[in-house]
Amino acid sequence: MENDEIKVDEMIDITDVTCPITFVKTKVALEEMDEGQILQVHLNDGEPVQNVPRSIREEGHEVLELRENGDGTYELFIKKVGE
Repeated sequence: MENDEIKVDEMIDITDVTCPITFVKTKVALEEMDEGQILQVHLNDGEPVQNVPRSIREEGHEVLELRENGDGTYELFIKKVGE
């Protein structure tokens, strides 16, 4: 996993939970961060990769990148916007 071009401030792994808890855990992690910080989220294919990025955008945060790992998981990079 390469993230040299994106400086990550926090990382969470939500591969062990299902929707809607995937979004809830991501939202809680973002609430604990400062504006402008970047959260890396390790998530599964399927509902999580479809729903979490969309829900994060609806919350007003910036999705920087979504990377497929090739093993059924993804890395989602989110920049916190606002307090």
